[in-house]
Amino acid sequence: MEFNKARNIIGLRVLSDNVIWLWVKDKSVVVIDPSVHEPVIRYINDKNFHLEAILQTHHHSDHIGGTKSLIERWPNVKVIASSKEKKRIPFQNVSVEDGQILNILGEEVKIIEVLGHTNSHIAFFLKSENPILFIGDTLFSGGCGRIFEGTYQQMYSSLERIKSLPKNTLIYCAHEYTMANILWALNLKPKDQDIKNKLSEVEKKLSLNELTIPFLLDEEMKINLFLRAKNLEEFTFLRANKDLWV
Repeated sequence: MEFNKARNIIGLRVLSDNVIWLWVKDKSVVVIDPSVHEPVIRYINDKNFHLEAILQTHHHSDHIGGTKSLIERWPNVKVIASSKEKKRIPFQNVSVEDGQILNILGEEVKIIEVLGHTNSHIAFFLKSENPILFIGDTLFSGGCGRIFEGTYQQMYSSLERIKSLPKNTLIYCAHEYTMANILWALNLKPKDQDIKNKLSEVEKKLSLNELTIPFLLDEEMKINLFLRAKNLEEFTFLRANKDLWV
């Protein structure tokens, strides 16, 4: 379990590399992309908390797998998902669209559509002095999501949208892929000092059994080759290269 004291966000490691984020305020909890239910229920029950809402970035089973059981435990929970995913996320009861603004736990949360990984992927942006982005599988530290349903253009445009956010945005992705992503980047840019420094940082955190996520947008833009891509052609080359990299 990882805990961000500044914003009361807890990371639960599950499956092989998933991270379920729990945003806690007072006695209320918002869970983001619950791939499984057991550790979420255990944490909330142990603290005598209440599940307020579930945020779903997209429909993949390793992001919604625990939702049904959480609804059974807390029948009145808000399940917030893209209005385009009523068939693949049928248990949603708050359907949202790009640009929509919600009030969650007393904070303003903007829906940002980030297509590419799927054709309906959304992110949740907490607007404040210290902004936060729950990004799902669109962006990882050192990498980005595979393009399963969308297009290279959509994913490139989604990354451009992320780059336009405040540079102090703290980004919470749903997988711990950082080491593999940095090793791939170094394979392409072996002399890049920023990426070398990132590798040292990642190795230290992993040696202490710490998560390498979340990450700041400003720092990520220095080491993430996908964010550094100058145009669609360069991004397409990088994504295709990463898909073939072992």
